[in-house]
This record gives sequence, C-alpha cells and structure tokens, in this order.
Amino acid sequence: MIFMIGYGIIQDKLGLKKHLIWLLSVILVLTGPFLIYIYEPLLRHNFSLGLAIGSLFFGIGYLAGCGLLDSFTEKMARAFCFEYGTARAWGSFGYAIGALLAGIFFAINPHINFWLVSLFGVCFIIINMLFKSEQTVSGTHHLEKVHKDDFIAVFKDIKFWIFVLFITGTWSFYNIYDQQMFPVFYAGLFSSVETGTRVYGYLNSFQVVLEAIGMAVIPFFVNKVGAKKALIAGGMIMICRILVSATSESPYIISLIKLFHAIEVPLFVISVFKYSVSNFDSRLSSTIFLVGFQIASSLGIVLLSIPVGMLFDAFGYHFVFYLFSAIVSVILLFGVVFLSNGRNTGSRSAVVQNETL
Repeated sequence: MIFMIGYGIIQDKLGLKKHLIWLLSVILVLTGPFLIYIYEPLLRHNFSLGLAIGSLFFGIGYLAGCGLLDSFTEKMARAFCFEYGTARAWGSFGYAIGALLAGIFFAINPHINFWLVSLFGVCFIIINMLFKSEQTVSGTHHLEKVHKDDFIAVFKDIKFWIFVLFITGTWSFYNIYDQQMFPVFYAGLFSSVETGTRVYGYLNSFQVVLEAIGMAVIPFFVNKVGAKKALIAGGMIMICRILVSATSESPYIISLIKLFHAIEVPLFVISVFKYSVSNFDSRLSSTIFLVGFQIASSLGIVLLSIPVGMLFDAFGYHFVFYLFSAIVSVILLFGVVFLSNGRNTGSRSAVVQNETL
C-alpha cells in the first residue's frame, strides 16, 4: 500500500514518462534469479528474512506494480485516443494462456515459470525501447505541471471520499466473497472436494477468456450510459451473484453466476477510471486509481476479513452471503444518491500530454 501511494504520486508527476515502467521492467527480468537463488533459499533457511525481502520485492514489482501499469495504460489510452479496456483485454488473454502453460511447466519444474517471467521481462524492455511517443502523437499541447496543492485538493474533496466509501462497501466485500469464500463454497457443492476444485479450475479459465472479451467491448457501454450508472450496474451484478449463492445450492446455477464475474470486473474497473477522469483532475488519475480504488479495496479486505471469518464460523456461508448482499445493497443506494455525474472541462481534464517517454 505504501508503494501504491508513492507510485501514484510519482507517475502523476511524470505524466507519460516511463521511469517507473522501466523499474518494473528491471524487476521482471530479475524475477527468475531472485526467486530461485535468493527467495527460495531464504525461505528454507531464514524464513523471517525471506519474508521481509520477498515482501519488498513483490510489493515494488507486482502488488503495487500491477496497479501502476493499469493506471499508466489508462493515461496512454487517453493520450493516444484508444480505449483502456481494449488494451487491458490482452492482459486477460495473457493471464488465461499463462495460467494454462504455468500449470504444465509447474508439473515439470517450477523454475521454468520463473525463468519465463524473466524472459518476458526482456521482451517488455525491448518494447519500451522501441516505442517512442513523439513518433505517433500529433497535435499535442503541454499541460500544467502537477503540484503538491493539486494532490491536497483531491484529498480534501468530499466527492473523493464518497467514491472511496462506495468502493470499500462494494468491491471489498465482493472480493472477500469471490476470492476467499467462493472457491471453497463451490467445491463443496460436488460429490467430492477434488471434483469441485477441478471443475472450478476449468470454469475459472473459461471465465477469464470471457473477461478479456468483456474488457474489449464494455468500454463502449460505459461511454454510452456514463461512469456512475456503469458503477451502479456493476454493483447490481455483485448483489445478484452473492444473493444467488445464498439461495441456491445447484452447481449448475452457481456455475452460471460465476461467469457474471466476466462482466462485473471489466464493468467496475473501466468505470472507476472513467469516473475518476470525469470527476477529478485527470492529471492525478494514477493517484486516484491506486489510492481511491486499489488501496481502499485492499484496506477494506484487510479490516473486514477477520470479522467476516468469525461470522462464517458462527453462522456459515448462507448467513454471510445474505449479509454481504444487504451491505452492498445499502452502499449501492448510497452511490445512487451521492456519486457524482459531473464532468470536468478545461486544461486540467485534458487528455493529451506533450511528454516524451
């Protein structure tokens, strides 16, 4: 979370300059040697030190880095006039292919996967070296530099904290449901846990492919209805999926609503970016995404996981799912009333920056 804050502020100051992207490139290249020759031995012989160093490495390169790359891609999308979701779809396709190949290579030797990450890191560096913005951007104009007061203004804006509360009350609960509870719940619907786990793996792979398609097409829906309405629609899909899980024990029905995830995730993530750009200073889109979305949802998960676990131990799945549905419904009504429909205009919301990469 600390790195997310730093990444957001620094990237907003850099604009389209790729200093932090170069840092991620280096970390990708170093992943194989680090995991094999440093991290793995440390976990075997000095677990605490390995945990500390691993937290630093993964925090800089992956946990915070993924959000940074998303926010940078969104800046690029606005600068070069394409949809963020259309570009992000290839990430979902890559995840689906990577998960398939990683499973095969893991059965042979897990180290193969680590070296492949480094190999793709080299490819990432080559792409960064070859791409030059000045060769493709035309008709650009220079924006005002970002100052400390600009960041302070966002954090003083009541609309920002309404947005954070909405994210915490929807996305955090949904992620606890989807990541921590649903896989075990789903596996328990079958004659054996092993069968359920295997079917879940197949279903999840299919869902990732659908999610990639959703990333490509949903931006056009969001553009048509607006970011606020799209966020509300995403919340309604969350409620539908959680509520059906509470009321049904049919593996067929539960499998079907699992696929709703392929609609909900693109709808929510794309809407978050479009909402932040249309309601806040677009120069600060990285900070707003990493703090207002990534950190808010992660902090919500950290704070809520323990009490949710206690409720689950006491009352079971169905009670918790009903409770989640009720809470998300209340927050959804809150969003209908208080989320803004505003759209920024002027230089502070301009989308193109005359910056070299």
